[in-house]
Amino acid sequence: MEVTAKARYVRIAPRKARLVTDVVRGKKVGEALGILALTHKAFAKALTKLINSAVANAQQNKQMDVDTLVIKRISVDDGPTLKRFMPRAMGRATMIRKRTSHITVVLDEQ
Repeated sequence: MEVTAKARYVRIAPRKARLVTDVVRGKKVGEALGILALTHKAFAKALTKLINSAVANAQQNKQMDVDTLVIKRISVDDGPTLKRFMPRAMGRATMIRKRTSHITVVLDEQ
C-alpha cells in the first residue's frame, strides 16, 4: 500500500535537488532521515519536511507501521521558472532564471 506526499513550487533548481534525492532513494525512512540530517545541502531540510509529511500520512490515513516504510519512489520535476533581468554593461540586460521544483515522495511498506 503506497503513500504519497508532494511539495510544489519549491524554490530550488531541480538539478541541485536531484543530487540530494539520489542519495536517499530506496532507503528505509529512518535511515534516509539520518542521512539528510548530516547532509550539507540547502534542499535537505525541505526534503526532510516532505518525508516527515509522507510518514504522517501513512500513520494517520493508512495506519501503517513507521518502522517498515521504505522510500519506493522519489522524483524531482521542473516547476515554472521565474524570469528576472539584470542590467549589464552598455545598456544591455541579461535574463536571470529562478527555477522551481515539484517533488513527489512515494513510501511503501517493506
